[in-house]
Amino acid sequence: INKNFDLLNLQQPELVKEIHHEYVQAGAQIIETNTFGANAVKLKMHGLQDQLVSINRQGAELARQVVAETPGQEVLVSGSMGPLGLKIEPLGPTSFDEAKDLFKAQAQALLAGGVDLFTVETFTSLDELTQAVRAIRELCDLPIIASVTVDEDGRTPLGTKPQRFTSVLHKLEVDAI
Repeated sequence: INKNFDLLNLQQPELVKEIHHEYVQAGAQIIETNTFGANAVKLKMHGLQDQLVSINRQGAELARQVVAETPGQEVLVSGSMGPLGLKIEPLGPTSFDEAKDLFKAQAQALLAGGVDLFTVETFTSLDELTQAVRAIRELCDLPIIASVTVDEDGRTPLGTKPQRFTSVLHKLEVDAI
């Protein structure tokens, strides 16, 4: 639980490729990069912030290699981006622009690695999710899949109702919720 699994992209690339390959063999049409926690904030917690570009780019390249090694199947590579793990305004000291820039750095590296689309996933804050989507949109017009974490009542941990978060995501023009 105290490890950064995104670092496996650099330390054990064959293991990461093997997992991607298993998904493709099982019939997956989209595979996600091993980069869910590879943003600057989460990497800094492990002393890895200087490896943000290499971890994310390699994550995308490994998935792309598996797709290339699987002829006859059309499989897309989605750049996985999770929450920053900090509170942004108005709940915390990190500004909207700072959050967007943090997401943008990760998205740029994933684009350099060759992703076909993005998955921004398991967000609890709509403000943070909005900044992730805006960061990607400043860089490209690739499809975006967005997800939030909800409890048994369908609300986010911050209490946001489905009517609110689906409305916000619709306005952001994500491609799937």
